[in-house]
Amino acid sequence: MTSRPVSLTPPPTGYTDWLAELKTRIHSAQQRAALAVNRELVLLYWQMGRDILERQGREGWGAKVIERLAHDLRTAFPDMKGFSRANLMSMRSFAEAWPDPAIVQQAVGQLPWGHNLVLLAKLKNPARRLAYAQRAIEHGWSRAVLTIHIEASLLEREGKAVTNFAERLPSLGSDLAQQTLKDPYLFDFLDVGQKAHEREIEGALVQHVTRFLLELVAGFAFVGRQVSLEVGGDDFFIDLLFYHLKLRCYVVIELKAEKFNPEHLGQLSFYLAAVDGQIKSEHDAPTIGLLLCKSKNKVVAEYALRNVAAPIGVAEYQLLESLPDILQTSLPSIEQIEQELTGPDDATTEGDA
Repeated sequence: MTSRPVSLTPPPTGYTDWLAELKTRIHSAQQRAALAVNRELVLLYWQMGRDILERQGREGWGAKVIERLAHDLRTAFPDMKGFSRANLMSMRSFAEAWPDPAIVQQAVGQLPWGHNLVLLAKLKNPARRLAYAQRAIEHGWSRAVLTIHIEASLLEREGKAVTNFAERLPSLGSDLAQQTLKDPYLFDFLDVGQKAHEREIEGALVQHVTRFLLELVAGFAFVGRQVSLEVGGDDFFIDLLFYHLKLRCYVVIELKAEKFNPEHLGQLSFYLAAVDGQIKSEHDAPTIGLLLCKSKNKVVAEYALRNVAAPIGVAEYQLLESLPDILQTSLPSIEQIEQELTGPDDATTEGDA
């Protein structure tokens, strides 16, 4: 049966908006269906892992029973993946790691099986494992991004920058702003040496802005590098300018390839005032500054920020230590990493939802 040719006449009034609404509904339904299937699969794996644990403990069955179970399940369900011996062992570890079924249903059950395998392999502390699981759900991290953040101890570095936000920002926004900054920032993805100058680091960060935004974490939008401001007929240039979508404010980042000096705050404060006066709209929150230094004395930074009127944070950055040439050639390039981060998620492993 052939389909009728589509009419080329203009659609009736309101049709385009209605079609867009239907497309949104269909996409939402597809996402809900995929999430429901994933939850059921992860819950099934947890139940199977719990059964293996209980029966091995009660009946005294050894490890060979898992190999037999894998064979029998694959024979019974030849078209269904996920019943290898290795995956059954992972189910057992999964159930052992999460004895509370409520956590499986409410938290980790929302993550694909591959994500849960990363959490099991990389984290032994239950509280840390749950924290990374919840953040992955909140921001929709791919398995590759989840792995990078765990290996870089992202959550352990959050909120560690020295700031004056509690005194300079409204109470509702100061906590979020504090958690937005971290210390130290890891720039180990840059191909620059320990003695790199500020402009060299700055240029490398912009060249690999995808990876830089990943280190800054969700919410940051890149505005520009060496953003020009004219004040009183003189030209000034901001190293890096971002906009934070949750805080709804501009964030000025200044780089100093040296130890923190209180004098640095004067320049950054001036830039914040200029952004507030020339770029910020009436709907934006006050501009925030982040001073990234090669090193800092925490006590000196705290004292220096006490009488600074502008909201500023001070943190260190770390570059990749020198590596032997043979090891450097074996590492993936930053382009390969960025392609992984911006492309589709990893190919699913056996049993992935």
